[in-house]
Amino acid sequence: MSDQIKMSLTLPVPPKVLYEAWLDSDKHSDFSEKNVKIEKMVGSAFYAEGGIVEGKVLEIIRNRKITHSWNSAEFPEGSEESKVEVSFEAVADSTKMTIVHSNLPEGEGKKIRKEWRDKYFTKMKKYFAEKAD
Repeated sequence: MSDQIKMSLTLPVPPKVLYEAWLDSDKHSDFSEKNVKIEKMVGSAFYAEGGIVEGKVLEIIRNRKITHSWNSAEFPEGSEESKVEVSFEAVADSTKMTIVHSNLPEGEGKKIRKEWRDKYFTKMKKYFAEKAD
């Protein structure tokens, strides 16, 4: 059985700002403090953390949702692709960003939740708070 995690974060910028930043290599690298290569095109490959994480953009709904496959070199050998769905919902003057990461290898959910929190959410709070000022 595979693991799944769901996490949300509210950031003080409109959905369009988060959506555009997620699909722009330079901005994504800036807010995550990782070297990320990604394109705003379904079917395009993405790479993060020097190739430790890689996948393909599967779905784009402008300013609302991005779905991509996600593989980690740190997953157990023979693991299937996992899937990440990132949704953006306007809430007053902010955006609620929700990440659902599914089809994780069994037992990896707790570790991946911590990585999302430490490597993305904490850094995004700081980055987008500065952009909102």
